[in-house]
Amino acid sequence: MSTLSIPQFVPPASDDAEQLRKAFSGWGTNEGLIISILSHRSSAHRREIRKAYAVLYGEDLLKALDKELSRDFEKIVLLWVLDHAERDAVLAYDSARRWGPGDRALIEIACARSSDELFAARRAYHARYKRSLEEDVAAHAKGDFRKLLVLLLTAYRYEGPEVNLTLAKSEAKLLHEKIEGKLYADEEIIRVLTTRSKAQLEATFNAYNNAFGHPINKDLKSDPKDHFLSALRAITKCITSPEKYFEKAIRLAINKVGTDEGAVTRIIATRAEVDLKQIKELYHKRNSVLLVHAIKKDTTGDYEDFLVALIGEESA
Repeated sequence: MSTLSIPQFVPPASDDAEQLRKAFSGWGTNEGLIISILSHRSSAHRREIRKAYAVLYGEDLLKALDKELSRDFEKIVLLWVLDHAERDAVLAYDSARRWGPGDRALIEIACARSSDELFAARRAYHARYKRSLEEDVAAHAKGDFRKLLVLLLTAYRYEGPEVNLTLAKSEAKLLHEKIEGKLYADEEIIRVLTTRSKAQLEATFNAYNNAFGHPINKDLKSDPKDHFLSALRAITKCITSPEKYFEKAIRLAINKVGTDEGAVTRIIATRAEVDLKQIKELYHKRNSVLLVHAIKKDTTGDYEDFLVALIGEESA
């Protein structure tokens, strides 16, 4: 569920656009006004604000924000104003261009979105950068990662609830054989993870647990320093339990020596209107600390204020 706090009566988009223009005018930028508007508007309304701003002032709101804001505050506000597909395209572009084996943005886009959402992100990428996402990933990722990521990002999974239990048991056995043989990049492992529906994969992982007495991710932890194994674990968790995946991801980003603001920004901006409420609850249960308190401890200034507005204030 979303964590956005939207007022009962939302002003017309043109009024919000005028208020944002005022925030950019005068001596210094009124960051508080920007936060009070953009952090309390739905995706659909933010889209209308952007349209209204362009009509009223002949300028893209994103360009105006880019001129007025800076650093982490600028990054999250710009991501937040973008449509979901555009946002994923920008995140994917940044991830592909600076790709490293520990990067998780591409896996999140491929595994935590519906098939239609992933397809929309690929179309937005093509429109924005005049080339395909898979083309850029293939150019920058290396070795087994290239094969895995390209297939993940070009998949169009069946979204229905139907599962084949016989197939689940068979592929659980297949996965176990490959993992036991340390054939982690085997084409059969990649085929199963990149083509099966999320419901089918959940059935397969349940069959794996039942047959071998432990979750598949336990066997994928045999070498904690193996980045490819880590990516496989991220894929299985992100597909079957996205809330648990993102709780851990934001916990690691906050607890890291020197907060990983890029990961915090990406997770909050992409999950605030999806399942951040569940992620907050898991975070509190897992860490005995409210997520908003952890964010306040590790961030400062307007960036902190915007994150807190998206997460929502709460008490233990």
